[in-house]
Amino acid sequence: MKIVIIGGGFAGINLVRQLSNKPGIELILVDKNNYHFFPPLIYQVATCFLEASSISYPFRMFMHKIKNLRFRLGTLVKVFPDEKKVLLTTGEITYDYLVLASGTVTNFFDMKNVQENAIPMKTLDDAMAMRNILLQRLEKATVTTDELEKEKLTTIVVTGGGPTGVEISGILAEMRNSILRNDYPELEGIKTEIYLIDGGESLLSHMSEKSQRHTHDELRRMGVKIKLKCRVSDFVDGQVFFKDGDSINSYNLLWAAGITSQKFDGIPAECYGRGNRLNVNEYNEIIGMQSVYAIGDTSFQTTDPAYEMGHPQVAQVALQQGINLAKNFVNIQKGRSLQSFRYQDKGSMAIIGKSKAVADLPKPKIHFKGFIAWIAWLFIHLVSLIHYRNRVKTLYNWFVSYLKNDQSLRMIFRPKNY
Repeated sequence: MKIVIIGGGFAGINLVRQLSNKPGIELILVDKNNYHFFPPLIYQVATCFLEASSISYPFRMFMHKIKNLRFRLGTLVKVFPDEKKVLLTTGEITYDYLVLASGTVTNFFDMKNVQENAIPMKTLDDAMAMRNILLQRLEKATVTTDELEKEKLTTIVVTGGGPTGVEISGILAEMRNSILRNDYPELEGIKTEIYLIDGGESLLSHMSEKSQRHTHDELRRMGVKIKLKCRVSDFVDGQVFFKDGDSINSYNLLWAAGITSQKFDGIPAECYGRGNRLNVNEYNEIIGMQSVYAIGDTSFQTTDPAYEMGHPQVAQVALQQGINLAKNFVNIQKGRSLQSFRYQDKGSMAIIGKSKAVADLPKPKIHFKGFIAWIAWLFIHLVSLIHYRNRVKTLYNWFVSYLKNDQSLRMIFRPKNY
């Protein structure tokens, strides 16, 4: 049984883990990067609190002890379901079973200027680019004499009131109130504004009202200006425009407002559902296709009784679908009946700042906040990192940051494009 897996994120990597060294199963993992990374912590790379290597790990090191796994660097170009093969940017591969675990990409909602000029928050490359851009703009602000230009260079607008938007707004507010004051004495007296924008009626819309209210109040106390029921319409010449006619002077539009799945040549148009997600049955097989599966953010499954409108696009769904599909591949191999996927919600949490977080547990229904929630957030994210080396590096950096309220990672690197 030859299984080709497109994408080494949470879904793909857990599928690999569950099928590692299984007799009679050959795995080929395809990814555009040569490393797995941990998306929930990219904002800490972007804001200089973690190194990129703290949250990433090379696939080829990961596969050292997995004898039935091979890795191919490349991007999916086309699927040939009748021939059971895929065309990559790096060649062709045949398969017995194909698994699409390619995740999502940033959704700019067809706003060209936003796509060209905003700073996305989706990949490790985005995080490194954001780090360099913000540091360079702060340096530029220290020498400009134009007050409007200085305002645009130092004002930050974060779009998206989900966990990413909340977490990056909180950490930027803490940096403004401590680190940046020490690093940039030339900006003394300049009021660096941080705005958090969301089109809904509350932040963290997927969490409890208590978590939403506490998060809103804490961010306001930290000096973040929150604008709800507000949507970006354009971003031109250092000015962010909103649909209500308002605008903010800023070059720094951090985009965490939306995601969408990718479409693949060779997958029929009728296979796609909401947000370009692939319609799958209870076993994650794409409806209307044979031997082609989709898991994680790129799948849209309505057969789970508790989630008839589809599962949320969160890490836990991807992890659990990868595990369930692995069991079903073994069942197929052994001629046993397949197991339907049922998502087990393990709760939600978000960090707001140092010693500040919120968490909701579904069973029993519990909400907690503050230092306890912060410790829980740190622990969950630490143990979720793929390798012990990542855990050690991240724990060390967090420990130093907690003691010193600072980090020494604020360097500007300008790599050439290869």
